[in-house]
Amino acid sequence: MGRPRTIDRDDVLDAAEAVVSEVGAAGLTVDAVAKAAGITKGGVQYCFGTKQQLIDAMFERWDAEFDQEIVKLVGKDADAVSHIRGYIEATMAVDEVTNARAAVLMAALIQAPEHRERARQWYRQHLKNLDISTARGRRSRLALFASEGVFMLRCFGLMDVSEAEWRSIFTDILALSSGRLSLSR
Repeated sequence: MGRPRTIDRDDVLDAAEAVVSEVGAAGLTVDAVAKAAGITKGGVQYCFGTKQQLIDAMFERWDAEFDQEIVKLVGKDADAVSHIRGYIEATMAVDEVTNARAAVLMAALIQAPEHRERARQWYRQHLKNLDISTARGRRSRLALFASEGVFMLRCFGLMDVSEAEWRSIFTDILALSSGRLSLSR
């Protein structure tokens, strides 16, 4: 009879995010995560197997949380344009903690081709039903790319964006996606 599981996977994932946040994606090792989580290397391997599987689990957790937020905003059966609007609104609602988690995940993903492929699949999934033969579809795609651009600029600390400016930018992005953006004042 085996011992009951006493290691909380979410705690280990939190520790992995902390490692990347503190020392960078290159410092993400099973040993470093074990130390940060206060468990043995074998404990991390028991939960996730390999470093690749740990990174996959980090991505899966973030993806599930983000998708739940989109569904909460626009519903489960939203059309493609509404889904993109929900995506943009979920990005707009990102707080500093989520922003830091996303930066950690992106830093880890960029390190290896297989991780970048996972990110490419994620974006394809969110854009797959968008009809870009229509002006509405093209505006939605452009708005998604704009929201990702400002998110990444802020996320990686490449641009200081106050909360008021963040809201203003996303108000414009949402207006762009709906065809209501007017730059004349």
